[in-house]
Amino acid sequence: MKRRDFLQRGALASVLAISKPVIASANPGTAAPNAYPESFEFDELTIADLQNSMTSGKLSARVITRKYLERIEDVDKRGPAINSVIEINPDAIAIAEALDRERKEKGARGPLHGIPILIKDNIDTADRMMTTAGSLALLASTPSQDAFVARRLRESGAVILGKTNLSEWANFRSNHSSSGWSGRGGQTRNPYVLDRNPCGSSSGSGVAAAANLCAATIGTETDGSIVCPSSTNSLVGIKPTLGLVSRSGIIPIAHSQDTAGPMARTVADAAVLLGALTGMDPRDSSTRSSQGKSHSDYTRFLDKDGLRGARIGVARAYFDFNDQVDKRMEELIREIKKLGAVVVDPANIPTKGKFDDSEFEVLLYEFRADLNAYLAGLGSKAPVHTLKEVIEFNEKNRDREMPYFGQDIFIKAQQKGPLTDKKYFQALRKNHLLSRGQGIDFVMRRHRLDALIAPTGGPAWPTDWINGDHFTGGYSSASAVAGYPHITVPAGYISGLPFGISFFGAVYSEPKLIKYAYSFEQATKVRRPPRFLPTASFTSS
Repeated sequence: MKRRDFLQRGALASVLAISKPVIASANPGTAAPNAYPESFEFDELTIADLQNSMTSGKLSARVITRKYLERIEDVDKRGPAINSVIEINPDAIAIAEALDRERKEKGARGPLHGIPILIKDNIDTADRMMTTAGSLALLASTPSQDAFVARRLRESGAVILGKTNLSEWANFRSNHSSSGWSGRGGQTRNPYVLDRNPCGSSSGSGVAAAANLCAATIGTETDGSIVCPSSTNSLVGIKPTLGLVSRSGIIPIAHSQDTAGPMARTVADAAVLLGALTGMDPRDSSTRSSQGKSHSDYTRFLDKDGLRGARIGVARAYFDFNDQVDKRMEELIREIKKLGAVVVDPANIPTKGKFDDSEFEVLLYEFRADLNAYLAGLGSKAPVHTLKEVIEFNEKNRDREMPYFGQDIFIKAQQKGPLTDKKYFQALRKNHLLSRGQGIDFVMRRHRLDALIAPTGGPAWPTDWINGDHFTGGYSSASAVAGYPHITVPAGYISGLPFGISFFGAVYSEPKLIKYAYSFEQATKVRRPPRFLPTASFTSS
């Protein structure tokens, strides 16, 4: 979860082996040797490219899976050592071989058949991998059933290649954390500039997709955790409407904001993944609201001419944190006009910043309740059973779990009462009123908008284990608190560091946002692969 305004206020051994816990020891600013990996034959290949190669018989799922495993070993564990993959699925090759046999006998299940996908290590899998949220407290935790998201991926024919590192506990442990660091996984590095931060909490998912370690990844977001690492790693990230994708089997922060979503190198790939993740889930009542509003195929909304005639508002109140970002955004606004959109500028959300405190209050209440419920659901084999026990574990293992930052947010959450508290209800009502009716919905009605845009964030900051993260600005909170959709698309580079542009709008407006994002992407074609530079070169591009 992103910690801008309200949180800042508090101040492969073998390629196929399950990875052992890694404790970060090297200085995050120290570049690894051999920082420039050799060219990779699957660099920037799309899901459609890989699928076409399998359809033609040129490649098989087994070959593709093996190549990506070798890439992980070469780039993630050696070479630049970006450290984005926390665990490899020991059954990945066997799964790919079974899918190859199925393709020959019955044909492909769909566009994800045989496609290797990495998922975040807070998504349950009932296999030989653990689900730990990056915490040593959950080592050896093997859930009894797949998360809905994992099950949907398997049903689509995807190969779950492994799990990605993350900001521990989805970045909800301390105000002073370093995004991309976990006690189990160590520090993930930004593949564009290795001493820079990957943002979080879906840090490993962002880095792995950007560095071509898989076809695409799944992240999760409470506030900014999909879109910030997507922006920082030059990816397309989709934070869906709350209820479009089930949360069951995902280690939680807060049920009023949590969701999973795709992170990919293109809008088309993100749209393919999103369609595979949707569906009604009896284990998650929020998915009932998506009935009749979800789609199993979002690629049908891909339209190069999609911005023509659209009314796009500029949420200018989210600018002014970086001069070069502002300059690039002005260029992109002109481009959006050339593509036929009607641009309304400014179109600001009038309640910006007015629900930061109440958002944090709700998250503290829900985290305690939701995490305790998740841990209880693991049964007697769970290493820890309550938030209180996690806090105690961290204290007993301070040298491994808290060498750089503490657990002040955990302690605040533990002090909260039940979800029947009046204070919780008041904060939740305030959140929804200010982010929805008086926020996004208000500005869209007032200006008759189809969507809004803003910079997702700025270039990545140097990873800092002493002071923690240095967020500068950008957009995510209103959509996160409202539970509304948000898509980020690569927008440019500053000194070799990527940043993104956000398209966001009303509840269940994913089809529109995908159409606009795709039209923008196809006209600008901003994304370029990472170069694994040891440090930033201070140029204008």
